[in-house]
Amino acid sequence: MPAQMPTRDGPRVNEDIRVPQVRLIDQDGEMIGVMSAREALLRAYDVGLDLLEISPNAVPPVCKILDYGKYKYEQQKKANEARKRQKVVELKEIKVRPNIDDHDYGVKMRQMKEFIGEGDKVKVTLRFRGREMAHQDLGLKVLDRIRTELAETTKVEQMPRLENRQMIMVLAPK
Repeated sequence: MPAQMPTRDGPRVNEDIRVPQVRLIDQDGEMIGVMSAREALLRAYDVGLDLLEISPNAVPPVCKILDYGKYKYEQQKKANEARKRQKVVELKEIKVRPNIDDHDYGVKMRQMKEFIGEGDKVKVTLRFRGREMAHQDLGLKVLDRIRTELAETTKVEQMPRLENRQMIMVLAPK
């Protein structure tokens, strides 16, 4: 079994560029033209920088003379910025009862509107106890009331459905 070289992620640099000819761009961004990869590498070493393959699929591949360490640092910074701007959608859960009081309902609605405003999904769980299971229509009315009040800001991702002793509905921001 032959020993495999570790595969590197990212563009090829210096001696890793194994093509006969390359199109060279110097450290100032000037197009030099097509030359042998060996000659391009020597030019890069003369100015104390690295030869980096920018466009490997071009014919011939495009290489640029630059500082590879600095290039890697810039790429890392860009990746971190992108990660920072990314919004992670969370699933927030609100629990209600079939015979919920108006004030309690108002508090739960305020919470749901806040969660939706932040871009999170809301899972509304309506729990039945004891004989309330016989009156599932009351629970469905509560969930319908929630759905109609939040209709302009949300879309129903999962319609109300019964799981054991609770009804579950998932709302997502539009």
